[in-house]
Amino acid sequence: MSGWSFAASWPVILLGVVVFLGSLTLSAIHITRSRRAPRVIALEGLRTIVVAALVFTLLRPEHVRQVHRTNLPEVAILYDRSGSMETKDLLSSNAVLSRAEWLTNKARQEFWKPFEGKAKVLHLDMAAGGKTNAVVDGTDLATPLDQLLQRQDRLKAVLMLTDGSWNYGPNPIGPATRLREQEVPIFSVAVGREQQLPDIALENVLAPSYGLFGEQISIPFRVRNTLPTEAKITLELMATNREEARRELTLPPNSEISDAILWSPRAVGDVDLTLRFAPVREEKLVDNNAKNFRINVRVEKLNVLVIDSLPRWEYRFLRNALARDPGVEVNSILFHPNMGVGGGKGYLPAFPSSKDLISKYDVIFLGDVGLGEGELATKDLELIRGLVEQQGSGLVFLPGRRGRQLTLADSPLKDLMPVNLETNKPGVHVQNEGSLLLTATGKGHLLTRFDASENRNDELWKLLPGFFWSAAVERNRPGSEVLAVHSGLRTASGRMPLLVSRPFGSGKVVFMGSDSAWRWRRGVEDRYHYRFWSQVVRWMAHQRHLAARQGVRLTYSPETPKVNDPVFLQATVLDASGFPLEDKLVLGQITTPSGRSEALEFNAMEGGWGVFKTDYTPREFGAYKIAVGAEGNPRRLEATVEVTRPALEKLGQPVNMGLLKELADITKGAVAAPEKLEELVRQISLLPEPKPMERRLRLWSHPVWGGCLLLALAIYWTGRKLAGMV
Repeated sequence: MSGWSFAASWPVILLGVVVFLGSLTLSAIHITRSRRAPRVIALEGLRTIVVAALVFTLLRPEHVRQVHRTNLPEVAILYDRSGSMETKDLLSSNAVLSRAEWLTNKARQEFWKPFEGKAKVLHLDMAAGGKTNAVVDGTDLATPLDQLLQRQDRLKAVLMLTDGSWNYGPNPIGPATRLREQEVPIFSVAVGREQQLPDIALENVLAPSYGLFGEQISIPFRVRNTLPTEAKITLELMATNREEARRELTLPPNSEISDAILWSPRAVGDVDLTLRFAPVREEKLVDNNAKNFRINVRVEKLNVLVIDSLPRWEYRFLRNALARDPGVEVNSILFHPNMGVGGGKGYLPAFPSSKDLISKYDVIFLGDVGLGEGELATKDLELIRGLVEQQGSGLVFLPGRRGRQLTLADSPLKDLMPVNLETNKPGVHVQNEGSLLLTATGKGHLLTRFDASENRNDELWKLLPGFFWSAAVERNRPGSEVLAVHSGLRTASGRMPLLVSRPFGSGKVVFMGSDSAWRWRRGVEDRYHYRFWSQVVRWMAHQRHLAARQGVRLTYSPETPKVNDPVFLQATVLDASGFPLEDKLVLGQITTPSGRSEALEFNAMEGGWGVFKTDYTPREFGAYKIAVGAEGNPRRLEATVEVTRPALEKLGQPVNMGLLKELADITKGAVAAPEKLEELVRQISLLPEPKPMERRLRLWSHPVWGGCLLLALAIYWTGRKLAGMV
């Protein structure tokens, strides 16, 4: 069956009639004036035909032909194989089944049998990217529907068996709209419960890739409680069936808590760890009560430089604490006013005056010393700035009562200061003892962590001996984190910030506005004082020691990358003499978990610090091997970076009934509970067959038709020229 259809409005039709009648009138006049000359009659006849064709084109004609197909219509069944289908929330006659188990049982029963003889059944799996082995553990609803639209031409209906947890890929509303245009309904079985199961889940563990032997390693985690009542759990950190640490937690009803557990490694090497807790009686899911991860434990010597002007108590006890730390190698510079530079074991006769000399230091402590004759020079401060900015070292400001920190306001270090100091005011003296009060951020920060429990940690800080002097601080600078404030003094911005951290370039900066941390030893000796400065040094040096060997160091961010997230790599390369590498090409090679190798080309950063940067976006999950080297330099570094797969799927979540209903409403389908599957299958089997396919030839926009009109107009115009009518 075929015919013509037109899509012109009445004003266009009337305009076409007027144009055609006007053309006929004009042709008649020309023929009369030429005394019916044959050439004129032929040309005017051609013009009439061209005008009629143009008017016909204005009506937007389309030739429609219906194609009747003899093959069976198709019903596509999409099975959700994503991680959320492991949720156990479907009641069977004698057990509780997971959504995946229910799906498997129904497939074994061949629930699609009513379609046989009436339609061809297509079975397709549904997961991230339409693949069950995708690099992302998620549910992509749009891609399978798009694939059906592209490959099928006689689709009768789509049946989706899913919990509707769309968390990956494009919005499925788009392909659903295109299915509606083809009159293909979407039917869905909402596999699962509409209410969230009572559960306690260990959502995430953000363990560092490495830790140093002899230090306490903080392992952050997140726990979610969907129980309607308060729950108490005990988190256990296990290594080969041996308990390493434990943490008591009280979870409010329907809450999510982020915290950390502290671990002191007992051996060097790769350690496989498990963080877990015992099931609570009321929870229905126990598969999400544990997480496995690995931490590489190393022995590293951290190089620290302490610079001050007077051997004040803060300086003496800080230097002693660092000198007694087996993981720290400390050097000191003491600029005695009017006496020259101090000497002795571990003391430097002068400030390291070149990049190669200062590059070895992981952390620099800058005490009550500043810019001026007999102390630091501008070029010294430029070296400190470059060390932090480009080499990822740490800088700690420890101001004192001389107020020498004020001389740094217009120095190369002005941008590194985490706070704004009051000008012309060295400090603030108080008669009543002040103390450091932890902020909400400081209660859980690694620098201030004396106890695994945030509440207990806060109480310990309140018990620490206080101080009678502090730096005069106006406010913290944007981008900084305030960890502790003055207990008694306020500024226009609130309580005076005294312990503040801030990232700068590749490194970190800490400001400690009190000079009395040494008083924390009262009654407990080095229990808190040593531990605090040990945590400061290791936190600030952590990034520099991700991967290193003599002459080459590699850092990367983020430390635990995920698939499809860009990883920023920074290589620091020294030549055989220990000087920063210059005018050389630094190359790298990365080997993916599947064995494919790719070249990396590092770009040199300005400043001459031997720092080279590049970035890479991993497309697979697993262990990536990275090798870094330079032209003409025998030194080479090999490292392994573990890339994880983003886990978008969550157990225990309710079915996304809203999305499934929206897809059904758009396409005039339906949604049913799992027990109504057979009824939904009968409903699909009773659907009428797809209408005959229409093939439309749009004459008004066809290039051949347009070419014919142009050719006719050219013949008409040429004929008029030859006949002398123009």
